[in-house]
Amino acid sequence: SAFADAAVDPIDFPIAPAYAVPKILSESGLKKEDIAMWEINEAFSVVVLANIKMLGIDPQKVNINGGAVSLGHPIGMSGARIVVHMANALKPGQYGLAGICNGGGGASAILIQKL
Repeated sequence: SAFADAAVDPIDFPIAPAYAVPKILSESGLKKEDIAMWEINEAFSVVVLANIKMLGIDPQKVNINGGAVSLGHPIGMSGARIVVHMANALKPGQYGLAGICNGGGGASAILIQKL
C-alpha cells in the first residue's frame, strides 16, 4: 500500500490525480497493468476522461460500477466512498488505485491490496 499527493495550478485541478498516480506506481514498483481496478472521483465527467487519457489506463478498469455522477458525490466523504467501494470490489491479492482532486489544484491517491 502507498499514498501520494500532487498539485497543479488551481485552474487545472481536474487533471491533478494524473500527477499523484505515477508517484505511487514508482514508490510501489508496480506498473499500470498490475492494477486490477481504478477509482477516480468523478466530480465532473471530464475528470475521469482526462485522467484516463493522461495516464494511459484501460477505461474498462475505471469506476467499474459507475462514478460520482451516477452514484453520488457526497461532499466531504467522496474519498472515503471510492476507497470503501474499491476495498469491497477487489478480489484477494488484487491491487486497486484511487485518486481524487480538489478545487485548489491538489490531488491525493492511494494504492491498496485486498488481503
